[in-house]
Amino acid sequence: MTIRKTLLVAFLSVGLLSAILLASLAFVKAREAVQAEIEHNLAIQATGIAADIDKMMFERLQNAATWSRLDIMQDMQVHDVDKRLSNFLAGLHAGYKDVYLNLSCVDPQGQIVSSSNAVQVGQREVSRPVWLRAPLSGVNVELESPTQSEGGALVMRVPVASAFASGTLGQLQLKLDWSELYDVLDQATSGGGGRTLAILDRDGRLIAASRSLRERGLLLGNGLADWREGTAGRAVSVRAGAPVADSDVIVGAASSRGYANFAGFGWTTLIIQPVDQALAPVHRMALIFLGLLGFIALLTFSMAIWVSREIARPITALTGFARGYMRNKVLQAPPVAHGGEVGELTEAFVQMVRDIDQSQQNLVRASKLAVVGEMSSVIAHEVRTPLGILRSSAQMLQRESGISDEGRELVGFIESETERLNRLVSAMLDTARPRAPSYAAADVHALIGNSIAMLGAQADKKQVSVTASLLAVKPVIECDAEQLTQVLLNLLMNGLQILGHGGRIEISTHDDEHTLTIDMADDGPGIDPAERARVFEAFFFKREGGIGLGLAIVQQIVNAHGGEIEAAESRLGGALFRIRLPRKQTGAT
Repeated sequence: MTIRKTLLVAFLSVGLLSAILLASLAFVKAREAVQAEIEHNLAIQATGIAADIDKMMFERLQNAATWSRLDIMQDMQVHDVDKRLSNFLAGLHAGYKDVYLNLSCVDPQGQIVSSSNAVQVGQREVSRPVWLRAPLSGVNVELESPTQSEGGALVMRVPVASAFASGTLGQLQLKLDWSELYDVLDQATSGGGGRTLAILDRDGRLIAASRSLRERGLLLGNGLADWREGTAGRAVSVRAGAPVADSDVIVGAASSRGYANFAGFGWTTLIIQPVDQALAPVHRMALIFLGLLGFIALLTFSMAIWVSREIARPITALTGFARGYMRNKVLQAPPVAHGGEVGELTEAFVQMVRDIDQSQQNLVRASKLAVVGEMSSVIAHEVRTPLGILRSSAQMLQRESGISDEGRELVGFIESETERLNRLVSAMLDTARPRAPSYAAADVHALIGNSIAMLGAQADKKQVSVTASLLAVKPVIECDAEQLTQVLLNLLMNGLQILGHGGRIEISTHDDEHTLTIDMADDGPGIDPAERARVFEAFFFKREGGIGLGLAIVQQIVNAHGGEIEAAESRLGGALFRIRLPRKQTGAT
């Protein structure tokens, strides 16, 4: 083999093999990372949906337990002769029209005494065997297994105790619209990606599923019973898709953990996604890698031919010179020098290394800029409140011919807010992580008053009424006063920014032995119920000009205090933010 062919094979081997190995390794690692992220998301979503279902069932069971103990239920004793109980049930049915199909009271002989549907009064009700029992609030709520023949109804029965003698008067029967759970599952899978949802009872029977599984006729079957346990104890596993799909699927499983004092029914939530659809981004990435590898191969082949020819040329000439000398024993003229090929190769290699180093520096610089940009966004959002206060206070001071008492107060605000801003910026620039709370006894009512006063100028400018109804008997709790002030200011600023002229904000407090609750309500447009669970997510916002960090930081601080915050609808028709904080901090520093 000639030296040119040897060099060509060597260059192609080094160039192509390394490119193939690196591209294959990068693809494998990327595929593993994407699949791990998909599995993580499936596990989180399954847990969240399981929790939502537990909460929904708790609310329905709590309704049954509560209604069964109402005094009006005693009208069953006289067979509801004045129809008060039927009218009451009809009112409940109207108020919960999307929840219950029918509400009725059945005497011990199985006759319907009263019902939200007057036509059913006097008819006999045939009860099926008990499927589940749920002890709740001192009573046992019995459930009948849902059947497809009843149009998606789940029957709940709870005994009605007699207030005048021992024993029971009969049962309160609630027919829950089981299709409500179907709607929840359909909505959770509406985002595409081929995902399906399934709910299995304790015995592994499929009791609810998203549309695609229902259309396959799998409801009330045990075909997915073995899917409740992941491989090797993992919450996510890869399985053969039958009978759900025609290809392999990724399955995320989460068990029921109950809600409040409801222990749950031991149901299992499955999120199922076909592997080919889940890994579609990986397949697209594979095509990109193949195209890139082909381009590298073509470029490497072209360069290898040229380089091998240039390197072999002086060596071939030298070989000819040596052969001529050996053959003729005559020293021939040496081959013409064509410059320093080795030197040029060295320069080219050095230049290549420099290019790689420059590319790495550009990548590091881009990463740093991305981090700085993200931190800048956080800092810019967090300094709006103190800067707004400084600006408003300064504007009011400029109108004063002399420093008044109000001016001195505003100057105090400027100093305190400037210091708070400096500490906030320093902390974020130093660590880019939230500071741990520094707990001390603080009067929440005083913090609320200070927060209202700080934003008084902005409220007056928009003619927004901010009132406080501070009914907590013991307003002093262990907390980080600065962080809690930040929570109050963020919520107040959100209200002021969303409300128009003449709006209202009401802040109220109440407490018990262990917790203190702060309610902040307004009469603005409110929050869409479908988005209430997302308002605390980072970078989720609806207001133009927002970046979606304010409420995420509020929730972070409240959670760090061992508390909780929720969004709901206020009695004023707008949004309500309710904060519950413990009085004492375990292990507080």
